[in-house]
Amino acid sequence: MKCLQNRVFKEISEVILSLIEKRYEINSLNISDIYEALTEPPTPDLGDFAFPCFSLSKVLRKSPINIAEEMSALLNKGNINYKAENFGPYINFTFTPSYLFNEVVEEVNSKRFFTKKLTDKQSKIMVEYSQPNTHKELHVGHMRNLCLGNAIVKIKKYCDQNVVATTYPGDVGTHVAKCLWFMKYHNTETLPDSRKEKAEFLGKLYTKGNLKLEEERGTNKESANREALTNILMQLKNKKGEFYDLWLETREWSIELMKEVYSWSDVEFDHWFFESEVDAPSIAYVNKLYEQGVLVKSDGAIGMDLNEDNLGFCMLIKSDGTGLYATKDVELAKCKFEDFNIDENIYIVDNRQSLHFKQVFKVLENVGFKQAKDCYHLQYEMVELPDGAMSSRKGNIIPVQSLIEEMERKIVSDYLSRYEGEWSAEKIGETAKIISNGAIKYGMLRVDNNRKIVFDLDEWLNLDGETGPYIQYTVARAKSILDKYSTNELNNYKVLEAKSEKALMVKISRFNDVVLACHEKNKTFMLTGYLYELAKLFNSFYANNKIGSLSDEAIKQSRLKLVNAVYYTLEYGLGLLGIKCPDRM
Repeated sequence: MKCLQNRVFKEISEVILSLIEKRYEINSLNISDIYEALTEPPTPDLGDFAFPCFSLSKVLRKSPINIAEEMSALLNKGNINYKAENFGPYINFTFTPSYLFNEVVEEVNSKRFFTKKLTDKQSKIMVEYSQPNTHKELHVGHMRNLCLGNAIVKIKKYCDQNVVATTYPGDVGTHVAKCLWFMKYHNTETLPDSRKEKAEFLGKLYTKGNLKLEEERGTNKESANREALTNILMQLKNKKGEFYDLWLETREWSIELMKEVYSWSDVEFDHWFFESEVDAPSIAYVNKLYEQGVLVKSDGAIGMDLNEDNLGFCMLIKSDGTGLYATKDVELAKCKFEDFNIDENIYIVDNRQSLHFKQVFKVLENVGFKQAKDCYHLQYEMVELPDGAMSSRKGNIIPVQSLIEEMERKIVSDYLSRYEGEWSAEKIGETAKIISNGAIKYGMLRVDNNRKIVFDLDEWLNLDGETGPYIQYTVARAKSILDKYSTNELNNYKVLEAKSEKALMVKISRFNDVVLACHEKNKTFMLTGYLYELAKLFNSFYANNKIGSLSDEAIKQSRLKLVNAVYYTLEYGLGLLGIKCPDRM
């Protein structure tokens, strides 16, 4: 259950509940129901917050419009903090600036605002995300998974959850065999010297190998090629042979590159699972289930008939005795709950794997694994280029490393070149990294999980649109104001009466509610949208309200405290998205 952490909402809820109990002598309502129903009016001119009276209609046996009209008049009696007005079936509350300053700005500036308990439900949640394959290049599409998983982990931790962040790279399988096959029999290029370059080179070999196999499909070479791939896979399964030795070496190149990308992205995992580690145990477990009569055999393959659930036949062991992704995920689910004692298991994987996870969860349920109900597939749509979908098999991708280098060059050229001579090369480089990092993460997180993302480098680096750099720039602007002018402990807050000041305080008050909604819905676009709106409000406020040149010290200090509250809120919010802020831009 949600905690009543929003002090403004709590006050509204208390006065409404008290009025209902005293005036109408009804004691069946819960304060949480009122709190949950509170919202914002469509325009600030109607008020700061609103309560819809639809839920009271049945209880009070009156129309929502009549209830709103009657209660608004009663709520105005004897209070000094707000004005209540009815607007159709809504009661709109307009609070005094001094009340909002005390309840919102002061609490934010003390940072108590960011340490509140937001929910009474605490769980141990494993979030599995970023499952790249070794022997392939990490491309821009992989960043959606990485950014989404990292943000979900941070948001859930902020909401008092015990989170275990894990990754599950695919280090075995046909894609590995194709890469090693081409590397051994067809590659004519010299391997690069550095391990990083070798890892990138592997991805190109995989693409070339896949394309060559496609070219030779249907020719007299197809049978020999298939036999060669089977031989490679058997060596990996038996853990011996020249291809197994080659796999051990090349696998490390890929893992090192993954870690480099994770380091650049400021992402850390509590545990790494590897597909190769659960391969043999998963086959043993499925064979055991078959011997117990839980599974069936069809055309030499072992699996479970899920046709009654409209999920088809879930194959777990192929006729040649090898397992599949589903085989390993069944075993991995058991390991997660048994070894880590978790309450929930979230898989962040794209929506193409929807059927896969439905089958895996149903298999787990049918074999009596009681935690099957606690497994959840958090799916998302793909990232595309302006000219269409990406594919590692076809080679039409933007490698992550190339993307990073291009973005950082553009940032230095477009934004930071004016600081050359004033800043060190190291500072310029670090600032470019922070901005490019923010641009990628915000671009990946601002779109609903169920919508495709079209990657556009120029658009994502725009300082005038809904981008990470725009909000980072706003934070840098707020910090420069605070660094330029000193603050003291004046207590004259009634001076903050401008609409733009009031709008900022109202927006800041909703921060925790927005973050909690992101946690509950496993989405991030509500937070990105909130931060963008707050940044726009701040920039409008700053453009129309003087600070440094003010002769009235009380107004100046009050506005500086408001700037500080905006700064903290934007900084905390971006932090939950995994985005840092440079001091200057």
